[in-house]
Amino acid sequence: MHTIHFTLNGREVIARDVDPNTTLLNWLRDQGHTGTKEGCAEGECGACAVALVVKDGAGSRYLPVNSCLLLLGAVGGREVITVEGVRAPGTATSLDRQPHVVQQAMIEQAGSQCGYCTPGFVVSLFAEYYRKDRAATGFDPESIGGNLCRCTGYRPIVDAGRSLPVLQPGSQDGFAARLASPAPPVEKLELAYEGHESERFLFRPTELTDALDYLAEHPDAYLVSGGTDIVVELNQRHRRLDRMLLLEGIEELQQIRRGEEYLEIGAGVSLGRVETELSAEVPLLGELLPLFSSRLIRARATLGGNLGTASPIGDSPPALLALDAELCLASKAATRWVPLCEFFTGYRQTLRESGELITSVRIPMPQPDVARFYKVSKREFDDISTVAAGFSLRTKQGLIESARLCYGGVAATPVRATAAEQALQGQRWSKPALELALAALEHVFTPMTDQRGSAEYRRRMVTKLLERFWFDTAPDSPAQSSSRKVG
Repeated sequence: MHTIHFTLNGREVIARDVDPNTTLLNWLRDQGHTGTKEGCAEGECGACAVALVVKDGAGSRYLPVNSCLLLLGAVGGREVITVEGVRAPGTATSLDRQPHVVQQAMIEQAGSQCGYCTPGFVVSLFAEYYRKDRAATGFDPESIGGNLCRCTGYRPIVDAGRSLPVLQPGSQDGFAARLASPAPPVEKLELAYEGHESERFLFRPTELTDALDYLAEHPDAYLVSGGTDIVVELNQRHRRLDRMLLLEGIEELQQIRRGEEYLEIGAGVSLGRVETELSAEVPLLGELLPLFSSRLIRARATLGGNLGTASPIGDSPPALLALDAELCLASKAATRWVPLCEFFTGYRQTLRESGELITSVRIPMPQPDVARFYKVSKREFDDISTVAAGFSLRTKQGLIESARLCYGGVAATPVRATAAEQALQGQRWSKPALELALAALEHVFTPMTDQRGSAEYRRRMVTKLLERFWFDTAPDSPAQSSSRKVG
């Protein structure tokens, strides 16, 4: 209970007597693996990127993640590759350590200037180089979307990515050969640490029943899924948690189940998987996820975690509210389903009771006839919402049967504009119906002013986003009229 075993750059390592609050980044640098850099310690820059070997069908793949947001306990039993481990195949024990083709491309394309961000870019490009369908799709610029550089203007780094050769079948590349074998399973882990002030514990079960038993015995345990929210507090505010329950090893929380009446997404499914596997199936999520932070964050963040934090500016609640989603809350004693519209009870407060955890999110089928997601932020990508909105309409014979107008960033919780929804019911989706809804939206919300936007700006966005929804989808909008003329 005092050691963590994992594979680092092909060699097994043991971390002893480690505080469960320790991140992989801090441990690496304390052990002299200083190629991995700390830039922001909150997942914004990607200078700390490392690659995990994760499951991919019968084989595996390299998944780049932010090591600054990855608890050391989360890598127990797993395989990690840092920038020190990225080298030409066959030179693992060579003193000259020839550069990997990715590193050579960065050299040839002048992709590094000050060099601080370079290790993170190299790891992200390394994972992209070994992506199995790269030969068919070509270089994906989004593969480095979570890595920031203040020197190069990105073009030479993108040039380096585009210049990477296609990996040929039968290559002697050891990194490629590794992907034919499965990733190590995430195993049960218990960690105890005796600090100067208190004892600290971390438990990573592999069975849901074990997690619920543990939570019943220790209701004060902090639930950690991807860790992309709470670990920021550990880094920036120096918060320390005495007891953590890590949920990432529970296979039951990783399932996506499809049925005639519902699509059920396990609370532990990463947003990266949701984006890859469900974007086409649930178009509203397909609009949301590219705007949800960066790919490095989405690799670890989960729907359950995003909802459980109950942030009023979380990106997923407006979209899921528009889809009439429900949550499954489980405890040792019982399981219950709660409509998401009832889940948030106040600022950072929910209906989740002591001893409960979110196990899945359920979306009713069929989906709404018309749905859109909008996000207002200072940057288009990788930024926190000023205002977000998820809108949907269910229609029958040209009339609106039900509407969902859902917002984040305008109240203490993610919220539906129910009066405006009711104003649309029974109407045709048209400019007159829009005017009825806009009138019902006046002075409904009382947003606050902060560094992302004033209260008045947010108020204006409430109506402007609904107008945009009409413009994008209503038969009588100029956009649709123009489309018909072109057709």
